[in-house]
Amino acid sequence: MHRHIGKTTDVLSFPQYSWQAGKLASNKVTTGLADLRTCGLVLGDIVINLQAAKRQAPEHGLSFMEEIRWLLVHGILHLIGYDHEKGKYAGKKMREKEKELLKYMGSTGKDKS
Repeated sequence: MHRHIGKTTDVLSFPQYSWQAGKLASNKVTTGLADLRTCGLVLGDIVINLQAAKRQAPEHGLSFMEEIRWLLVHGILHLIGYDHEKGKYAGKKMREKEKELLKYMGSTGKDKS
């Protein structure tokens, strides 16, 4: 898979399934986001660029581990169908979900607009 953007990225997500903003595209499974932690479903793979995380953390006002947490949450949301590149509304929806999950994880979740 190639993104055709000509630069490195901080996180890549490779979904196992086709999702539409938190729900499987198939109507046979209706697992909600809150249920994912207990259902044993393999979502896919996430690759975090540690060098980018180290470089970005101070830019975002985060520690290295906070940046890693944010990238992990960001990657997970991509795995379940959220995509900030689909427009303003989709981006806003994804940022809100990131903040919610980071708060749940006990991270500072500083705004990374």
